[in-house]
Amino acid sequence: MIERRQFYIDGVWVDPVEGRDVQVIDPSTEMPCAVVSMAGRADVDRAVAAAKAALPAWMATPPHERIAAVERFLAAYQARIEDVAQAVSLEMGAPIDLARRAQAPLAVKHIKGFLAAARDFAFEAPLSPDDTKTRIIHEAAGVCALITPWNWPLNQISLKTIAALIAGCTMVLKPSEESPLSALVWAECIDAAGFPRGVFNLVNGDGAGAGTMLSSHPDIDMVSFTGSTRAGIAISKTAADTLKRVHLELGGKGANLIFADAEPGAVERGVRQMMNNTGQTCTAPSRMLVQREAYPEAVRVAAEVAGSLTVGPPSSEGPHLGPVVNRAQWNRIQGLIRTGIAEGARLVAGGPGLPDNIDKGFYVRPTVFADADNTMTIAREEIFGPVLTIIPFDTEEEAIAIANDTPYGLTNYVQTTDHDRAHRVASALRSGMVELNGNPRGLGAPFGGMKQSGNGREAGVWGLKDFLEVKAVGGWSA
Repeated sequence: MIERRQFYIDGVWVDPVEGRDVQVIDPSTEMPCAVVSMAGRADVDRAVAAAKAALPAWMATPPHERIAAVERFLAAYQARIEDVAQAVSLEMGAPIDLARRAQAPLAVKHIKGFLAAARDFAFEAPLSPDDTKTRIIHEAAGVCALITPWNWPLNQISLKTIAALIAGCTMVLKPSEESPLSALVWAECIDAAGFPRGVFNLVNGDGAGAGTMLSSHPDIDMVSFTGSTRAGIAISKTAADTLKRVHLELGGKGANLIFADAEPGAVERGVRQMMNNTGQTCTAPSRMLVQREAYPEAVRVAAEVAGSLTVGPPSSEGPHLGPVVNRAQWNRIQGLIRTGIAEGARLVAGGPGLPDNIDKGFYVRPTVFADADNTMTIAREEIFGPVLTIIPFDTEEEAIAIANDTPYGLTNYVQTTDHDRAHRVASALRSGMVELNGNPRGLGAPFGGMKQSGNGREAGVWGLKDFLEVKAVGGWSA
């Protein structure tokens, strides 16, 4: 059993003042795997005070020195990347190969993207070549609360922490109580990189406790949150009393539009992308919209691919699905699968209950529903598990209407060999991100959504700007 009860505050590891111990549950065994402490009010206040005291000096540190500090951090993180992968696999159930291939290395990708953007960023510049007496200055947003989720923990911690550090902000990170172990390794890397005391602080806690304390704290200038839409709304309301800046990256219900002329392999790719990380991804293509003439074959392939997926312990090497994160999430997914059946969708793979030959752990059968329509619960709610819903369509216009008929607007996907159609559809989809024919977004591309998927953008220059205030100074002289 791992025991990590301390917080990282003001550059040192400290014991809680009024924290309470909680167990971290291994989702593959349903047994405790670690003990950490949840912060109380005094712990949160101490972390915020340290960040506030460190802000003036860190803001005044030249950008090239802040960039150099992040470069030192990158080296420290890369030296610990196996420790990070092991922690993620243990705490949230990611198969170890997935943790090594994607979960832990994503932070490296984002750090490099931020460094590239920062080296070319004009933190201070004239308004225009014709008006050099008006100076535009980008300065830190201030003391930031960074509240991150459990499903891709290092992805979100890196997108928030690195942007804030380069911008000159100081911060308090509160990782999810479901995945605190990888965040503790992150804090150890911060310490190894030699950042000034108080620039980065970490407390553990849950959303209702430490999360609410940070969102309402008068000395926090900005909250950056990734998680559910429900929690994002609550944070926005709490932060409104002090007019904090609030950046939200929330849920999704992505549509994958597969036209009859899609390239071979589009359906299989869509199923595998949906099931990746056991479906616990906000950008998952969870609604597969298939043109009518290609629909029967797409359903057959989707069922076959889902049926071929294996489920097993996170510690086992090789390609497979691990468990979902906890009992509450397992119960919710089971309820939604039963609702899909009750509302008349055709179950073609998987279904309720544990997978065959598994009697404990929060494992879900890879599940595919066909013959659904966009009014069904499984087509409207973010399930956050390995459950795919297939919906037929006839025309391009109908496909766009179905895709946009959702309160979410994070990521959509388009599969067609007609490039003009791909461009038309991508432009018409109401989402912050679109992927065409399996092509991912490039390094430093903005990550974020519209509507109830949140606001603001992460990664690259857009993520950096979200942690900066803009100041205009008139009468500047050379």
